[in-house]
Amino acid sequence: MPLSRISKHFGRAVRRRRTEAGLSQEALAERAGLHPTYVSMVERGLRNPTLDVSARIAKALKASLPALIEEAQRGTSIE
Repeated sequence: MPLSRISKHFGRAVRRRRTEAGLSQEALAERAGLHPTYVSMVERGLRNPTLDVSARIAKALKASLPALIEEAQRGTSIE
């Protein structure tokens, strides 16, 4: 199944925010109550997280979910 464009951009937004916060994938996963492999797959656009999981990721990044979604929609995160 082809990767969704918004999923890829959402993952890039998560990765950008995570690296800016100085967090490893493992640290983000622990904060969000997720498995590190799942965080990796989200960042690569291979998993499309539910809204609940997306909200947990946003909270762990100390960001708002609407801000992450907006960034994904603009496609302004790192390539």
